[in-house]
Amino acid sequence: MVSDRVRVDDPPRAAVLRMEGTNNEDEAFHALKRSGARPEFVHIKELERGITSLRDYHIVFIPGGFSAGDYVRAGAIMAFRLKHAALEDLIFLDEERRPIIGVCNGFQVLTEMKLLPTSHDMKGGIALTVNMSNRFESRTTFVRYSGRNPIFGDTFSTRKSWEVPVAHLEGRIVYSSTSLRDEVLGSGQVVFRYTDPLGNEAGYPWNPNGSEGNVAAISNEGGNIIGLMPHPERIYFGFEAEKSDVDRPTGKAFFDALVNYASRRM
Repeated sequence: MVSDRVRVDDPPRAAVLRMEGTNNEDEAFHALKRSGARPEFVHIKELERGITSLRDYHIVFIPGGFSAGDYVRAGAIMAFRLKHAALEDLIFLDEERRPIIGVCNGFQVLTEMKLLPTSHDMKGGIALTVNMSNRFESRTTFVRYSGRNPIFGDTFSTRKSWEVPVAHLEGRIVYSSTSLRDEVLGSGQVVFRYTDPLGNEAGYPWNPNGSEGNVAAISNEGGNIIGLMPHPERIYFGFEAEKSDVDRPTGKAFFDALVNYASRRM
């Protein structure tokens, strides 16, 4: 079912959320626009005041940064405010399989809201904690696509490794139980894994945070809610990549696939 509040004869509308302390929203906005979406900045206060509804959008993008200064825990305050302002809307979007993407701090927000790794019961079960190195890790690394996500299909199957920037202190995924860990690692919910430049799974520094199984991104059961620590919005153009000879930078591949999926769901 498609909400009658959304016009289907236009490009997919994308809400890029923001609040005090977020950053990377400009890069996300322009990446979505270049890939054919109609992005709009949505401040969390607009949701709290009922000025804007997330049901009006085909894509919700939660950017990186340090929302509310990452006080309490990374992403905790934004998650609390978003839960009280728009949880019903996010559940609605999930039921319609519209993409909800959280990058870096946005991933932390999704885990704090317990929308990952299972969104149907919102029991959570994972957290993002301090990197094994105990320091902020900011550099280029590589990821490999698992090949089992409805948004990306075969988009990332053309190469063994894809260059991505990372920049985080709290990116290590921990699980509430070994059974949940085994379930996530063995399922199709792992979207990307950290690798070396040749596409081989490798430890530090290629895995910047020490997450088990080299997990860089996971999804919910339906594959439409995705949290990832790398920043595809920072590598949309070839000149932003260290390997500048690639025919399609990671960010362009990511956002093209995202917008195409949203268009098909309209």
